[in-house]
Amino acid sequence: MACYVTIILSIVLYLVVNLVEGAPEVPCYFIFGDSLLDNGNNNDLDTVARANYPPYGVDFPDGPTGRFTNGRNIADFLAEHLDFDHYIPSFASATGDEILEGVNYASGSAGIRNDTGSHLGYRIYLGKQLENHKVTISRIADLLGNTTLAKNHLNKCLFIVGIGSNDYINNFLMPDVYQSSHLYSPTQYATLLIQQYSQQLKELYSDGARKIALFGLPQIGCIPDQLNQHSTFFCVDSTNKAVQLFNKNLKALVDDLNTNFPDAKFIYINMYSISSAIAITLLNNPCCQISKTMPEGQCIPGKSPCLIRATHFFYDNFHPTEIGNNIATSRAYRALLPSDSYPMDIRHLVRANNLYYDDQ
Repeated sequence: MACYVTIILSIVLYLVVNLVEGAPEVPCYFIFGDSLLDNGNNNDLDTVARANYPPYGVDFPDGPTGRFTNGRNIADFLAEHLDFDHYIPSFASATGDEILEGVNYASGSAGIRNDTGSHLGYRIYLGKQLENHKVTISRIADLLGNTTLAKNHLNKCLFIVGIGSNDYINNFLMPDVYQSSHLYSPTQYATLLIQQYSQQLKELYSDGARKIALFGLPQIGCIPDQLNQHSTFFCVDSTNKAVQLFNKNLKALVDDLNTNFPDAKFIYINMYSISSAIAITLLNNPCCQISKTMPEGQCIPGKSPCLIRATHFFYDNFHPTEIGNNIATSRAYRALLPSDSYPMDIRHLVRANNLYYDDQ
């Protein structure tokens, strides 16, 4: 009888800790990607693609941290949705046992291709981010005792990957700097990117990832940078069509990965349609004063941004404001429309096989 009571009390205590106190929905959360997710990995790199100066971070409690926005980015808001009581540290700053709860590897100007963004300086492209993750796995193995325990731990984590925008903005759409648009048609280039991306995601799977959310590309043809380059007030159709080729292939890749790796769950976040919906409700012009020299298109250091930032979608010529990030993350976590995610949203992804979370 005493043993039975002990078991019941243990279950009650577990429920109290995990539900009442709001323990995270997953024990760990890892982030790969570009400047939309970067939270400081570029700060000490030899690159102009940095955001560790004002007016970036004007609305973030710690000020300029390397986030390419006025406040929180998508990685931060998702941490809040997952009930973490802190933001996931950058690989550049993560130390000790905090890596057990996750690491952010994202790097501004990074791409699927190694050469993407090279004209801006050093960047941690996706292949290198995966190498950095192996370093983290080794450290986790040291903390937990061995590699098997580390992989078992990683099996329970959420992984998000948001990359590919720079493979267009800072590669394919820069014919004077990169050869890709001379060598490939938009269809061929999208196929090439997905082929390389597929191998990278399979590597992530082999390193223990089992719950993976892949963020598609937004309407790049509608960002201020593209409007300026084409001297128009309207979205650049040719750019958006090229981006949609990538997104179509990425969604198909999700099906392929789920078929080939039935013990894992891959999902696609439709940032194209989500960004389109946000653009309808917020102003499209950038909030900060834009630099015309390197880093061209980013905020001029030290210049004050617009006062009513909640009405703007873009903070500079490339990156959303905090409000834009907030709306996008909310729809990625809990889909507002069926088209927002496939085959499920992040909320359902993290709760799959989680005993104490029902479908609320």
